Amino acid sequence: MFGIGDRERVRLRVLELASADARVVAGAAVGSLAQGGGDRWSDLDLTFAVADGVPVAEVLGDWTSNLVHELDAVQLFDLPSGPALYRVFLLPGCLQLDLSFTPASGFGAGGPKFRLLFGSTVERAYPSPPSAHELFGYAVHHALRARFSIERGRYWHAEYWVSGVRDYALSLACRRRNLPARYGTRARRAAARARHRGRRAAARGGRGAGAGCEARARAARADGSRPVAAVG
Repeated sequence: MFGIGDRERVRLRVLELASADARVVAGAAVGSLAQGGGDRWSDLDLTFAVADGVPVAEVLGDWTSNLVHELDAVQLFDLPSGPALYRVFLLPGCLQLDLSFTPASGFGAGGPKFRLLFGSTVERAYPSPPSAHELFGYAVHHALRARFSIERGRYWHAEYWVSGVRDYALSLACRRRNLPARYGTRARRAAARARHRGRRAAARGGRGAGAGCEARARAARADGSRPVAAVG
């Protein structure tokens, strides 16, 4: 398993590649490590600006060859996002490297976890989080697919849709508590807040029920009747 030192060595080598490539005009750290966060298990996220007019795919292809040859990297998948192209690599020790390139005219922070390392950026609006209506709509769709799959006896297919419902439920819980709703990154915090609210509500309910029972008992003693145990 990779260590923090391994991750740092990869980070420095990738920045050396950027410094030696005249096509790369800016670079930034993104993700959990960008603002001093992250932990022992955090992956490495670096993004770079490519001079306008230079094909992003060309630069990414050249870098991929270097990473495969020098670092024994394995390419997992690509993820286009607007003008940017992300490529995810797996390195020895299970270190994940997320590398992305964007034309310089569109290079800028897409969220708060962005730290410029060199070069310059342009102002960009942060993408809007998914609405509660959209998340709920997907959850309902997936729940219906799960029900129909069960009726058809396709239980593994149903499990796939049920897992999707669970993911959207967690996203809705995050959004309700003003936490980032994508990828379940704050699901643990949302669950903790929900448990805290539940304990507070239970405590208030318990006090209320206890006070009600005591009042009924006093009334019963006053008129000489026998108290009746509360149900529920």
